[in-house]
Amino acid sequence: MARNILILGASYGSLLATKLLMAGHNVTLVCRKKTAELINRDGTEVRIKLRDEPTHRAIFSRDLPGKLDATSPDQVELSRYDLVGLAMQEPQYTNHTIRVLMIKIAAAKLPCLSIMNMPPLPYLKRIPGLADMNLEEAYTNAQVWERFEPGLVTLCSPDPQAFRPPEEAANVLHVGLPTNFKASAFADPAHNKLLRELEADIDAVKLDGQDVPVKLKVFDSLFVPLAKWSMLLTGNYRCITPEEPQSIREAVHGDLKVSQSIYEHVDAVARRLGADPEDQVPFAKYAKAAESLLKPSSAARAVAAGAPFIERVDLLVKLISHQLGMTNANIDRTVEVVDQKLNERLESSAGI
Repeated sequence: MARNILILGASYGSLLATKLLMAGHNVTLVCRKKTAELINRDGTEVRIKLRDEPTHRAIFSRDLPGKLDATSPDQVELSRYDLVGLAMQEPQYTNHTIRVLMIKIAAAKLPCLSIMNMPPLPYLKRIPGLADMNLEEAYTNAQVWERFEPGLVTLCSPDPQAFRPPEEAANVLHVGLPTNFKASAFADPAHNKLLRELEADIDAVKLDGQDVPVKLKVFDSLFVPLAKWSMLLTGNYRCITPEEPQSIREAVHGDLKVSQSIYEHVDAVARRLGADPEDQVPFAKYAKAAESLLKPSSAARAVAAGAPFIERVDLLVKLISHQLGMTNANIDRTVEVVDQKLNERLESSAGI
């Protein structure tokens, strides 16, 4: 049965959308009006490399069995949808029209699958060790999440690396590292049944008889998506330097010993909260993957482009570490550098 999925965010969200469309499901992307008009006219293009193929394939939404449309936030009719995907950067949820839509989504009690790096606060409240922590400081506006029931929100680790090529139109996405989305289960068995349906349907997709990478994998553990935190703190946020941004490969391999110490410390924080070592990705595997990540992270590129706000998983992990009594000087230093760069941006935009 074709499901109807609403995804907030047409950039990274178009990757999950394409996988759902290939499996025969219908997707609506929520984005700016101009981008929606482009997508409704031309569809989306996601470039992905299949196993053993030397170049990327262009997958066009117009050629897929599922139906795609796009709309601005104020035009969404929620009664159509079975599931909501949250694929915007966390600061974008403070936009007024997005906040109004989020209030409606919470009231409709639709299950929400986040593919943000920054975990929604209701999801963190499902983890006993975090439920009573003071973590709001890490969010651009924590009030966005107040109306959501924790059991209706889950997290899907955004492990695939993808970016919108700056020279291309807003409907094009290039996948650099085609790894899997790893989702934790919902609280409600009915919502998990839907999630596992989507998992199976995406897994069955073939393209010219070949398997298509970037699967949706569903896990009972709440901690599987937290494995991404080690990667973000070791690579992505360390791309932000006091000077120009560096690539993820440079951030990780510039001093492999320090990188490993950060990675293993964040893993230890997750285990302290209840994660099983089996939930985590070995450092050697991440370091190997980082060798091919030749661009700065999206967070570093955003800061370099003048963004005053970015997702702050670095600050979130620092707050958790300090409240657990597990401080780490390297993580604190990363947060200081990011704070410094963002403050420079704010002062510049204010003319200070």
